[in-house]
Amino acid sequence: MNTSIERYAIIVDPYSSGSLFAAIFAQMGCKVIAVLSEPEPPDVYAASYRPDDFAAIYVAATELQDSLILQLRDYNPICMLTGCESGVELAEKLAPLVVPELSNDKELALARRDKGLMGQAVIDAGVPMMRQICSNDLSKVITWLYQNELVGNDLVVKPPKSASTDGVKKITKGEGLKEAFYNLLNHPNRLGIINDRVLVQEYLSGTEYVVDTFSYKGIHTVCNICKYIKLDNSNGMAIYDRMEWLSPDDPVVDVLASYAKEVLNALGICFGNSHVEIMLTKNGPRLIEIGARPHGGGHPRLCFIATGDSQVHRSVRYFAQNIIPPPKYQLLKYMTVVFFHAMQESVVTNIERLHALKDLPSFLDGNIHIREKQTVPATRDLFATLALGFIVLASNDQAQIEHDIYIVREVEAVVFLPIEDN
Repeated sequence: MNTSIERYAIIVDPYSSGSLFAAIFAQMGCKVIAVLSEPEPPDVYAASYRPDDFAAIYVAATELQDSLILQLRDYNPICMLTGCESGVELAEKLAPLVVPELSNDKELALARRDKGLMGQAVIDAGVPMMRQICSNDLSKVITWLYQNELVGNDLVVKPPKSASTDGVKKITKGEGLKEAFYNLLNHPNRLGIINDRVLVQEYLSGTEYVVDTFSYKGIHTVCNICKYIKLDNSNGMAIYDRMEWLSPDDPVVDVLASYAKEVLNALGICFGNSHVEIMLTKNGPRLIEIGARPHGGGHPRLCFIATGDSQVHRSVRYFAQNIIPPPKYQLLKYMTVVFFHAMQESVVTNIERLHALKDLPSFLDGNIHIREKQTVPATRDLFATLALGFIVLASNDQAQIEHDIYIVREVEAVVFLPIEDN
């Protein structure tokens, strides 16, 4: 291999939005090496895996670590980046050994994946954070509730290493905590990881946002900020209704951006992409969780249309061309993702009505993953939402988008026919 001529980027678990790196690096004359944490991608990411995109593929689970490190070093890579959530731990383990000058604080590596350690690191750094405990002992959780005067309050339980709201459940007034705790403990999440502990948090009220960032040399740049609108019901913690791109002139943007940067510093992030979910409460911003990887579901592709830029594009330009990214972003057009949801087990009918939504004036894109007469379960998490599909609306006219959202919901009501209880 002639590393003086060819340039290589390494992507760990290049699934979901991580699958976008290869084509964009190729445009810059760079080849991509894939490193997989397991021989096969998790089922939830399998459809996004394109092995033909890569100059070489290594499977960490079947390689001796020392051998793998030497092979990766031999490429003299320009960077090592995480593709999606399942690759965070491996990327954080390998980067200091392969590209030490381009890696994050290795002492905080586990805190960038484990939500229990994540919250504690943020607290230790003096950044405002919700109250939480992560334990495999319910008695310790109960003691913690009394100590924090949270007995009888609304709570949230979740796996410490899940993704896409998998396993996240709201516990109203603390009722059903024991059942929810043991339904998670020692059971696998959707990524195949056994929940060895359960994270219990106080329930936060407010508006949820996500701040997508790209960092270099410890400098954090904001690629976009979106607002989540969710439905809170008995099916799950909160079902995604839609997601809207915020104008950089929105007064909450600076507040959210400043807080996100404090969190990134607290978690020792120096290089790469992050996806910071924040609840803006009456007491100010509070971290929900952070993903030390790009925003999933192909979000960077949509972000590029809305803003002319994205996390993936900033990463590629910086590492392939040494182009310093701007600290903020611009909004070229209004954009909203409208997620489909079934409020109870349903049969799909009139599927052609969903496909006809492409004729809406603000229609940009759509993903419909269901078929006529298919039975679908009640939507309980983001994985289930994405299994149904979504519509992306974009326009220079916000009123047009609002009108088209109304049409989407009208159509959805005649497509998902509830199955009556026996």
